[in-house]
Amino acid sequence: FSMSFPLFIARRLYRDTDGGKQVSRPAVLIAMVGIAIGLAVMIITVAVVIGFKGEVRNKVTGFGSHIQISNFDAVRSFETHPVVVSDSMMAALSAYPDVKHVQRYSTKPGMIKTDDAFQGMVLKGVGPEFDASFFRSNLVEGEIPAFSDSVATNQVVISKTLSDKLKLKLGDKIYTYYIQDNVRVRPLTIKGIYQTNFSEYDNLFLLTDLYTVNRLNNWKPEQVSGAELQVNDYDRLESITYEVAESTDNRADKYGGVYFVQNIEQLNPQIFEWLGLLDLNVWVILILMVGVAGFTMISGLLIIIIERTNMIGILKALGANNFTIRKVFLWFSVFLIGKGMIWGNAIGLLFCVLQSQFHIFKLDPESYYVDSVPVSFNIGLFLLINMGTLFASVLMLLGPSYLITKINPASSMRYE
Repeated sequence: FSMSFPLFIARRLYRDTDGGKQVSRPAVLIAMVGIAIGLAVMIITVAVVIGFKGEVRNKVTGFGSHIQISNFDAVRSFETHPVVVSDSMMAALSAYPDVKHVQRYSTKPGMIKTDDAFQGMVLKGVGPEFDASFFRSNLVEGEIPAFSDSVATNQVVISKTLSDKLKLKLGDKIYTYYIQDNVRVRPLTIKGIYQTNFSEYDNLFLLTDLYTVNRLNNWKPEQVSGAELQVNDYDRLESITYEVAESTDNRADKYGGVYFVQNIEQLNPQIFEWLGLLDLNVWVILILMVGVAGFTMISGLLIIIIERTNMIGILKALGANNFTIRKVFLWFSVFLIGKGMIWGNAIGLLFCVLQSQFHIFKLDPESYYVDSVPVSFNIGLFLLINMGTLFASVLMLLGPSYLITKINPASSMRYE
């Protein structure tokens, strides 16, 4: 018997079952539904987890970039010690082939006070080289002003969370207070309102020009809180951090400030550890769904083998060996799995498209940092899930197909 013979019989068997044997039709249907539901759940799970991780990561890096170079003495504090970030240092950092963008920043903790409320905050100053794309994409009202490092604009971008708490609106003048040796006041005009739903930062950051913050800190020219670096390939973040740290870490500037290099995952370990735990959940769901799909296929195949005992006996009497007949039923199973996978892909991808376009399923942004369930389309991963499901399902059927070897032609031909 050639390789085409098992395939030919499997096709005839598949079409005959579609026509409808009383026992095998429900069994085949249940098996295909099991495959379809399992694959759809796997596709949706992977799309949602990757989308969620991407959204949260983008928000964290939007506020703090991928890599930060700051003063070693100012780690984990917004009341920072300065380091010198000169034009030559900016050029040297930009020269790294893996670094996409470099920008300076300075921070100053303070307080906003209105007639009937007050709120702690951190004023973040940025220069003309600031990449405002993240804040523009999350802008609710107004605009992002052109920030300067040589003149005070007295303009500020505030979060919607803070503006709602303090009953502020676009164009309002706010009074901010800073405590050092004495209390200093800076009036700032609200030029833009942003909302990222990332409460840890929305409750904290106001964006203004670098010049204003440096004057509040009484720093010398070229001194800032640090530099923020964006990288081209996030997957290489650790190696790029090490490369930058090798030439910068623990070096002292001309005023004695010591440079310290950290990436965003080192600065926010709790958030990234939490995101890492989601990967474990994905693996658990994938294994469970493959198991469910595989077991429904096993039960379906066993029913079909029992129902086709007479046919198996005839094939054996005509000279077909056990291996050939097992291939017939394994090919038959591949047809069933394939049909179930087509439906599974259709359901999973339809959900992803509808959710990405219409945001049907909402989330509480206070708890999840996003206001709707995010989805990410990764064709490579979807293909991998499909191939893995097909391979695992067929592998699980090798054992049950061994039942064919136990069927005796003489007795089975009388079996109805």
